[in-house]
Parts: sequence; C-alpha cells; structure tokens
Amino acid sequence: MLNINPQTVCFIIARAKEFQTDETAFTPDEVPSQDNDWLEGVLQEYAGDTSYQEAKAVVDDLDPDQQVALIALMWLGRGDYDVGDWESAYADAEAADNLTSQAIEYLMATPLVADYLEEGLALLGYDCED
Repeated sequence: MLNINPQTVCFIIARAKEFQTDETAFTPDEVPSQDNDWLEGVLQEYAGDTSYQEAKAVVDDLDPDQQVALIALMWLGRGDYDVGDWESAYADAEAADNLTSQAIEYLMATPLVADYLEEGLALLGYDCED
C-alpha cells in the first residue's frame, strides 16, 4: 500500500517540525488544495534553512511515485480521505502534477504538515517511535 519507507517519512516529519517551530517561518493560514501559484516565493526566504534544505534533499531524491504517496499521506492524515480511500487519495495526488512537481514546497508550506504525516502513517499502521 505505502510505497515509501516510513522511516523516510519520519525523517521528513522531524525536519518539518524543526522548520515550522522556527518563529520566523511563514506558513499561510489556509493552503489552496490544487493551486500552486502561491508557492512561488512563499518559501524562498527560507531556502537557506537547514531543516528545509535537508527535507528538500530527501524529497527531491524520491521517485515521483513516492512524492505522490507523500502528498496522499498528508491528505489522509489531514482527514481529506479515509484509509479505505487510499487509492483515491493516491490517484488524486498523482493527477495533481502542479503539486507533485513542487512537493516539498507544498508540504512545508502546509500548517501542521508534520502532524498530518504522522497521523497518515498511524492510519496505515506505522509510527515514528522506532
């Protein structure tokens, strides 16, 4: 079902927590679900942030289908889909080329992304405790 190593997701979760606890980091109150025009520049100011750079390097190295899974996992954890709808979440994320082409920007600009990814993992039977 999940085609990305859960430990890779846990690493991204840890970097997202570090990044989003930075008091100077900007994340919008509401993230448009299918439009990535707002992404241009929203994280540009933080491109030098170590946590962001580490997460970006990992996500950029993922295969496209793994980036799709990461976005679908975030949507699952956010409650946009139920566990039984995993295939639909994955298909919708795959169809959203505008999001997957900028996966790290979309994820890191999403408020509570670390919580959503953790919840998504939990719903699929994984955790970051190990």
